Amino acid sequence: MKGRPESKSYKGGFPETRLTAIAAISSSDQTIRAQGLDTVAAAYWAPIYKYIRLKWDRPADTAEDLTQAFFAAAIEKNFFEQYDPAKSKFRTFLRVCLDGFIANQDKSAGRLKRGGGLEIQSFDFQAAEVQLNDQWSLAQSSMDDFFEKEWVRGLFGLAVQSLQNHLTRSGKEIQFQLFQRYALEEHDDEERITYADLASEFSIPVTTVTNYLAAARRDFKKILLETLRKLTVSDDEFRQEARALFGAHFKDP
Repeated sequence: MKGRPESKSYKGGFPETRLTAIAAISSSDQTIRAQGLDTVAAAYWAPIYKYIRLKWDRPADTAEDLTQAFFAAAIEKNFFEQYDPAKSKFRTFLRVCLDGFIANQDKSAGRLKRGGGLEIQSFDFQAAEVQLNDQWSLAQSSMDDFFEKEWVRGLFGLAVQSLQNHLTRSGKEIQFQLFQRYALEEHDDEERITYADLASEFSIPVTTVTNYLAAARRDFKKILLETLRKLTVSDDEFRQEARALFGAHFKDP
């Protein structure tokens, strides 16, 4: 493929058949490494921020600094070069790196370095803090489960944003609005919105609502799987993660 880095640039046994964000963060090319870390950061910054707040009991402003400093240090010092997918999931390895980073910061009391070329303005810490206030008691039971669920939340959030961008560029804003109203907004069971409700709200036939929602769901699943592929390092891992999300009947498209 034109412009693709040679597979020898990657370490840790990454597959040669496709480039993923996790593979890219161990590239010898600094630009590729930064691009990969941007993708990884987009998926993991919120779980990391919440993990620091809960596991390490840090105030919000310190957790913000530590989150950004962790990613800056990761790209500067290539924390993830030693990642071996045969030994653990990436997010397990990432948490080990994070714990070590924070422990070292505590020992050195060093000045935190923020940024590192990342799009840090996309880190919506205020929204994460609002979510955390609702999750605080639940999260105390199992940090492993909590981090896993937050990773899934981040994955879906990336896919929703990509879907919105895709449909907006295609002039299909109404499809996303319908998808948002029906699939994303929370409703009580008694107040569950119906296709007829949406047809009336948007002044379109019920059949159009049905078709638009079906198309948006297909696009969303495709985008979600594409996002998941970027955050796994092998086809086997991708299938395992996809089955965890969609059930045992998942079929690789």
